[in-house]
Amino acid sequence: MTCKTAFALSFTLALSFLLDGCNKKAPGDAADTGPHPAVVEQDIDPTNFKVDHPEQFPTQDAGEYLAAPELNVTGVVSPDVSRQVPVVSLASGRIVEIDTRLGDEVTKGQLLFKVRSNDIAQAFSDYRKAVENEQLTKVQLDRAQLLYDHGATPKSAVEVAQTAENNAKVDLDTTIEHLHVLGSDPDHPTGIVPVYAPISGVITDQQITNAAGVQALSTTNPLTISDLSKVWIICDVYENDMAQVHLGEYADIHLTAYPDRVLKGRIGNIGQVMDPNIRTAKVRLEVANPHLMRLGMFVTATFHGDKKERHASVPATAVLHLHDRDWVYSPVSGGSFKRIEVVGGMMLPGKLQEIVSGIAPGTKVVTNALVLENTVEQ
Repeated sequence: MTCKTAFALSFTLALSFLLDGCNKKAPGDAADTGPHPAVVEQDIDPTNFKVDHPEQFPTQDAGEYLAAPELNVTGVVSPDVSRQVPVVSLASGRIVEIDTRLGDEVTKGQLLFKVRSNDIAQAFSDYRKAVENEQLTKVQLDRAQLLYDHGATPKSAVEVAQTAENNAKVDLDTTIEHLHVLGSDPDHPTGIVPVYAPISGVITDQQITNAAGVQALSTTNPLTISDLSKVWIICDVYENDMAQVHLGEYADIHLTAYPDRVLKGRIGNIGQVMDPNIRTAKVRLEVANPHLMRLGMFVTATFHGDKKERHASVPATAVLHLHDRDWVYSPVSGGSFKRIEVVGGMMLPGKLQEIVSGIAPGTKVVTNALVLENTVEQ
C-alpha cells in the first residue's frame, strides 16, 4: 500500500466517524427542542355551583298556574280623529285678540279669538239695502191693495206688488242671516268678529298669532279642539304576533305614570298595511280617558289569548334578577345547584311569581335565590 492510498483511507474513516457523530443526538434533546403537547382539562359547567352545606338553602317544588297567553306591546296615546273639530273663521281679516293658547282646556261657547274683517262692512251694506227695499215694496203693496179695493187697479197689479214684497223679505232675511254667520249683530254692527269654541275639549293645534291674517274657511285652521274624553292608542304589533289580536276584543292598558291603574281598551281597527321596514301592523285601541292620559304618552297594551296555558309558579324570592334577566337555582346531585334562566311573568297572590318559560311545574327551586347568589360570589 502506497502512502497516498493509506492517507486516503485514513481520511475517509475519519470523515465517516465525524458524520456519524453529528447525526446522533444527546439523550433528551428531542423532548427539549420539540413543541410540548397541550394538556386540555375539562371545564365544569359555568351554571353549576357547589357549596359546602347545601342543606342551608331550602328548596320547594314549583307550582302550577293556568293562564291565557299574553302579548305585551307598546303604544302611544293619540286623539280620536272623529272627536277633533277645527275652529274656522267665517270672515277674512286680521287677528286682533287671542284669548286661548295651545294646550288650554276650553268649554263650548267660550271666546277663542277676534278678527277685524272688512266682510262685515259689505254684509251690513247689503243688509241696509235690503231693509230699504223691503220698506219700499211694502208701501207699494199697500198702495196697490188700496187702489184695488176702490176699483182703480186690476188684481194683477196687487199680485205683482205682493211678489215684489215677498222677494224683498227673502233678501232681508238672507242678509240678516249672513251677518249672524259672520258673528255680527244687525242692530249693533261692528268690524270685529268674535270666534267661539264649537265644542268642549283641549286645543291641540294652533296656527295663528297676534296680528296674523286669516282667510275665511281656509284649509289651514286657526285652531283645533280635541275632545279627549275618549282617545286612541296606536300600537305596533309584529307580523308573528298578529294571530293573538282580534277585532272587537279588549286589552289591558298600563300607564307608566300611574302603575296602579289598569284601563280597558277595545280593538277598533287592525291595519291592513304592514310596515315594510319593521314588519308591524298598526292596531288601534279605543279607550275611555279618565282624565289621566295625555296625548303622546307611552303605554303598554296587554292582549290576552283565548286558551289557557300551563305555567310554573315559584316564590317571588326564588327569582334572581341579574343582568336584565331572570334566573332560578335548582339543586342537582352532589350538593350542587344549577342556575337556570327563566322568563318571569306577573306577580301572583301569596307572594308568588309566574314563570312563563324555563322550568316546568314540579321543578325544585331554591326559595331564596339571592342568599345563594351571595354565597356563590363569596
